[in-house]
Amino acid sequence: MMAYLNGAFMPLAEARISPLDRGFLYADGVYEVIPVYSRCPFRLDEHLRRMQASLDGIRLKNPHSADEWRSIIRRLVTSADYVDQTVYIQITRGADVRRDACFPLHAQPTVFLFTSPLVGPTPAQRESGVAAITQPDIRWGRCDLKTLALLPNVLMRQLAADAGCAETIMLRDGFLTEASTSNVFVVKGGVILTPPKDHRVLPGITYDVVLELAAKHQAPYEVRPVSEAELRSADELWLTASTKEVLAITTLDGKPVGNGPNAGRPGPLGRQMYAWYSDFREEVMRHAET
Repeated sequence: MMAYLNGAFMPLAEARISPLDRGFLYADGVYEVIPVYSRCPFRLDEHLRRMQASLDGIRLKNPHSADEWRSIIRRLVTSADYVDQTVYIQITRGADVRRDACFPLHAQPTVFLFTSPLVGPTPAQRESGVAAITQPDIRWGRCDLKTLALLPNVLMRQLAADAGCAETIMLRDGFLTEASTSNVFVVKGGVILTPPKDHRVLPGITYDVVLELAAKHQAPYEVRPVSEAELRSADELWLTASTKEVLAITTLDGKPVGNGPNAGRPGPLGRQMYAWYSDFREEVMRHAET
């Protein structure tokens, strides 16, 4: 695997940072994850804009222009042996000369990227859907920022793994927020429901694509608070994320999602949305190559 660290390209195994780096000591930084298909980053501009919003949210100056980021990412993607990839970007406030909670005066940001093979859901998961559990949302109040402070998400993801599930869906004050590594969509009575973008939810790039596709194909949808009762009585549930794309949840807290003969199986609207998403992704990639 190849990496980029503070201006230099190198094998990932050779990358080194200071133990006084504030990302290591305080989780003082942001990150971004970009899917790459056939060496073409998907929705790169949208990812870079979200990264800028996260940097602004923690008062950290962006160390590169958008064109510089594109050049770094392009070179890193081109250097990899695999065509479908995941590019990880991490920017921290850098290394200080001592451990001090206040912002350092002269530290330079640490810029780190690496690329790895893109790993998505298996064909079996696409066909049958995945299981999820629910837990109270215990995270801090700025979940809209994609920061390195991910321990609550890690704990939630591990709870899901311990239960043999793919995800943990979080609830706050009786309402759906999101999952540990995904946004969540609910289908109820033929209408797609999802929580609005606010400080409790990360603004997902795939989330945006799904809403754009719903509007384009005139599929009814509502962006509004979604109650726990609506989540638990849903006809369909979906996870969306850059690596998951659109993935059905078919079991929630050990109970099948939906009712009737389709209970516990991916629903028709979710299958249609994934088909629309796949077509859209291929169209975007074709245009990127021309």
